[in-house]
Amino acid sequence: MEEASYDVAIVGGGPAGLACAIYTARAKLRTVVLDRSPSGGSLARSSKIANYPGVKGPIPGAQLLDIMRDQALSFGCDYRKTAVVAVDLQTDPKSLYAADGVFRARAVVIATGARGRAEKIEGEEEFLGRGVGYCATCDAAFYQEKVVAVAGCDESAVEEALLVARFARHVYLVCPKSELAVPEPLLHELNKAPNVEVLLGTSPRRIIGEQFVSGLVVRTRGTGEQTISVDGVFMLLSGTAPVTDFLGGSVQLTPDGCVQVDCNQATNVPGVYAAGDVTCIHPRQAIIAAAEGVIAALQVDKFLRGASAVKPDYT
Repeated sequence: MEEASYDVAIVGGGPAGLACAIYTARAKLRTVVLDRSPSGGSLARSSKIANYPGVKGPIPGAQLLDIMRDQALSFGCDYRKTAVVAVDLQTDPKSLYAADGVFRARAVVIATGARGRAEKIEGEEEFLGRGVGYCATCDAAFYQEKVVAVAGCDESAVEEALLVARFARHVYLVCPKSELAVPEPLLHELNKAPNVEVLLGTSPRRIIGEQFVSGLVVRTRGTGEQTISVDGVFMLLSGTAPVTDFLGGSVQLTPDGCVQVDCNQATNVPGVYAAGDVTCIHPRQAIIAAAEGVIAALQVDKFLRGASAVKPDYT
């Protein structure tokens, strides 16, 4: 497991996280962006963006993100495609535990967006840690020669399914939609995997078992419910809820599950900030998320310098 240290770690690579990274990296702060999926956020899924100031549109949201990411990288930002699964925000430096390493930083910015699920299916919490998981990178090796279901339709779900397929005898990729929202090269790789079976138009309904998971009840459009015998289930479906599960209650949330911040994007934990859809900003617009990311970046710079005021920068 890799261990790396930075001045600031930004969790999430959407407009809030990347705008923040542009400013912190340009301020000569050692910056890392930890992004689970470049194509998994709300902006990446937008087919046409025509109202982002300074960018002639319409362009796909993913292309706008590419521009932001390249700009952050040009200032020296480190970008890691990895999932943060737990944090310790009370230490100094703060610790972020990702699927492939531990990242330590003096300041943290939470910019994970709002693609999480608000509700769990029956049996999901009951069998958590006993066959139900959310990180295949962490747990795939436990399913050597077993049968596993991965529930999800986006790039992250497909990548996790392919990873599990290296160990499992058979993998079911369960997607409620009629098609997978993934780039063509990844779809080609999926089609070549001999032990991955894709179930489109199929929704997970219940996870069943006794001491451990033994099956997943699914409903397929036009055929009704059926039970798939599996040894494990990775739940990677997306929704519209703020993504905060990895925080483990380490920062204060609003009654709606959003990260609670003040006017400077600061949470209740010193040195920890949040920006973008994870704060439940309204309306949800890329430029507003980016603006929150910049505010967070300026506050991070102030915090790390021990300054009494934000340093203005218009150049």
